[in-house]
Amino acid sequence: MQPAKQEALETIGKLPDDVDMDEIMYRLYVLDKVRKGREDVEAGRTISHEDLLREIERW
Repeated sequence: MQPAKQEALETIGKLPDDVDMDEIMYRLYVLDKVRKGREDVEAGRTISHEDLLREIERW
């Protein structure tokens, strides 16, 4: 995985020049959540599909 700063710069660089600040912040937020999710998977911090369904039923 590349450094977070580099990923952020690449993400921003792909956006159109007229993008507003809210869209930039949203894209960086999503990028951060995906990065953290990948880290969780790599570290084994996951639950099974069945456990997730049981958890959803309790909502």
